[in-house]
Amino acid sequence: MDPLVASLKVAASGLEAQSTRIRIVSENLANARSTGDTPGADPFRRKTVTFASELDRATGASLVQVERLGEDEGQFSTEYDPGNPAADDQGMVKMPNVNMLVEMADMREANRSYEANLQSIKQSRDLISATIDLLRASQ
Repeated sequence: MDPLVASLKVAASGLEAQSTRIRIVSENLANARSTGDTPGADPFRRKTVTFASELDRATGASLVQVERLGEDEGQFSTEYDPGNPAADDQGMVKMPNVNMLVEMADMREANRSYEANLQSIKQSRDLISATIDLLRASQ
């Protein structure tokens, strides 16, 4: 298979993987203050993304894919908020195990990886166009 086409497939798999990662980070950020509905109930649990490398037999290239979506088993923090419906007998509410700084760093890294894959696709497209132009000029 053509190496330029293979590079397009690799970059496209990276775009898809990073798109999933951005969606999961966005979900974590949106639920960073989501508590349980009943006293003592567990709040939102941070979601995680695990990537894996997969060989594309047609191109011989290693593609990235989402291996699984999981949950962070980290501890929940607690806050004193006796008016919250999720407060226990002592007025403590379990809060999600989402760290906003970690999520923002993940979002920034995923965004940069997405942009790098997009740039790779643009470069491959330009090289394919240049090759076609050269072939036309040689006829």
